[in-house]
Amino acid sequence: MAPTRRAALAAVLSLPGLARAQGSPWPPGRPIRLVVPFAAAGSSDVLGRFLAERLQRDLGQPVVVENRPGAGGTVGAAEVARAAPDGTSFLIITTNHAINETLQPRRGYTLLRDFTAVASINALPLALAVANAVPARTVAELVAYAKAHPGALNYASSGPGSLYHLFSEQFAKRTGIAMQHIPFRNFNEGRAALISGQVQVMFDAAFTLAPLIQEGRIRGLAITDTQRVPILPSLPPLSDSVPGLATTLWNGLLAPANLPRPILEGMHAALGRVLADPATIEAQARIGAAVRPMTPPEFAAFLQREVEAQAEAVRLAGVQPD
Repeated sequence: MAPTRRAALAAVLSLPGLARAQGSPWPPGRPIRLVVPFAAAGSSDVLGRFLAERLQRDLGQPVVVENRPGAGGTVGAAEVARAAPDGTSFLIITTNHAINETLQPRRGYTLLRDFTAVASINALPLALAVANAVPARTVAELVAYAKAHPGALNYASSGPGSLYHLFSEQFAKRTGIAMQHIPFRNFNEGRAALISGQVQVMFDAAFTLAPLIQEGRIRGLAITDTQRVPILPSLPPLSDSVPGLATTLWNGLLAPANLPRPILEGMHAALGRVLADPATIEAQARIGAAVRPMTPPEFAAFLQREVEAQAEAVRLAGVQPD
């Protein structure tokens, strides 16, 4: 090999990721499929494309996002559960998938049986907000108002069985108030209803409500994390008013069951490097999220706890499985 060609090859192999790809456990020439089980342009899709670009750079292997929406995330999940465990199919999951274990018994897979837990990705809190016409500036004042005005409060959600619905019901039961559930198929419509005062209360992702709160179009009361978050620093944790009541909207990565150990370790390590990158941490902070690194066994244990917790939330909300 000519010196110039040897120098060029050395330069290529020194690029991040490509040197790691030598001896890669992935099938050569086949892209890694990152399945997002929701529609394009949603929060999971944005996260998936962010990760795909950086994982491709790190691994030196093509990584493509495929959207497989439907049935609350179960269509895409069932597809990955059936895929070969060869490292070419991965699935981004959210809190919804833990809820679906109880609400959708005919989904065609079992989360803790038919997948390999690869890694936790991030977690972001919800915010509690009220319409400006509601004369409450704290959680305690909202609870007092609801008790003094039975039937006055409606709350929005993105549909029965969603995290927003279940957590709203937990909040109502823990505080002893009654609120009427108003589900919306398109949650943008729910936010518009809150702004107009057609509904009075909403739990939604903090980064989604933050601009509306900052513009004074609605009033924020609390955050569902256990500490204040930079995106809405003036909002106290809900658990300050209702001890122990907290939740997050989280994302994680799964693969089909029986994933070979070299592939599991390779993907977990690559994702760990991506999540530890200061640029990733900063990008997540802008939407109020925090990266949440866990080992595969830690993530599997977390999923077990979440499935059990969400089953109890479904029971408390009185939602019947499909």
